[in-house]
Amino acid sequence: MLARGASALTDAELLAILLRTGSSSTSAVDLARDLLEGACNSMQDLSNYSFEKMMSAKGIGIAKAATLIAAFEAGRRSMTGGSDRSRIIYNARSALDLMAPILNNLRHEECWTIFLGRGNRVIAKEKLSSGGTCSTAVDVKMIVKRAVEHLASGIILIHNHPGGNPAPSEADMRQTSALRKAAGVLDVSLLDHIIVAGDKFFSFCEEDYRRR
Repeated sequence: MLARGASALTDAELLAILLRTGSSSTSAVDLARDLLEGACNSMQDLSNYSFEKMMSAKGIGIAKAATLIAAFEAGRRSMTGGSDRSRIIYNARSALDLMAPILNNLRHEECWTIFLGRGNRVIAKEKLSSGGTCSTAVDVKMIVKRAVEHLASGIILIHNHPGGNPAPSEADMRQTSALRKAAGVLDVSLLDHIIVAGDKFFSFCEEDYRRR
């Protein structure tokens, strides 16, 4: 890596540097190759492994699993952090651009809120909940509380559907209505609720669900 740069290394070699050591019978590179094979040779799939699944691989203990998961999380944050507060959300697509590195390819549902100030400038984004493969909880009171703490004038709710269908469920519609009413009491606007499903998405705002 020092001679040719990190970009010249294979996925297995990059992982081997993070693993640092192999086992008594396997080198770090071979251990990395085995780990990748278990993830269908997909770094993206591997990056979404839980601690339990990472440690189920032969030769991966808690220290190695923690190192890999931390590295993947640092990579995700590097793609979404730092410049968030200078970003302006113009529409559902620009909100998706902000959140795609986090939500794309997740195998479980996560729900996030983007808090916006004047001119729809991003103040912060926060994960509200992380659930199973088909649902996650939305705490309306907590969202409104955090909006007030951030002095936000607008919020965008965004979550993913791992199954690939972006159509809102009955629960999604009820939660959207409840959040809009609760936020409105404190003069905070729910600007959109976006559901992401792979390369597809559903926007309550763009689909004119405001009156439902």
